[in-house]
Amino acid sequence: MHADFESRPIPLCNAQDLVNSGDAVPFDVVYCGQTCYAFAIRYANQVHAYLNRCSHVPMEMDYQPNRFFDLTGHYLICATHGAMYSPSTGACRGGPCRGGLVKIAVSEEDGVVHWHTAYNLKPVDF
Repeated sequence: MHADFESRPIPLCNAQDLVNSGDAVPFDVVYCGQTCYAFAIRYANQVHAYLNRCSHVPMEMDYQPNRFFDLTGHYLICATHGAMYSPSTGACRGGPCRGGLVKIAVSEEDGVVHWHTAYNLKPVDF
């Protein structure tokens, strides 16, 4: 269906900008034709990225700018209704969820974190 599409890495931030269970690095994407907010985090020494959109009600999740982790540092939490997600998979782990978060492919190489385009995910300036 999307065989002619080739994913490409988009530089996002320096690797040291992401600390385990710390602040996220925000970025904008075009997902399915709509401009959306997204964020990257580090959890258990791995980088992960998701759309900043709760699966319960499609609204931004951070309770303070770039803060997504709960007090334990083991779950991503939506500030509006308390839906909780696994930082490593985006799967719902509690509260009012309707599925999981939309995951964005990321990589880390030579001290730089990149997010990767997909057939339905493009940079804003594309």
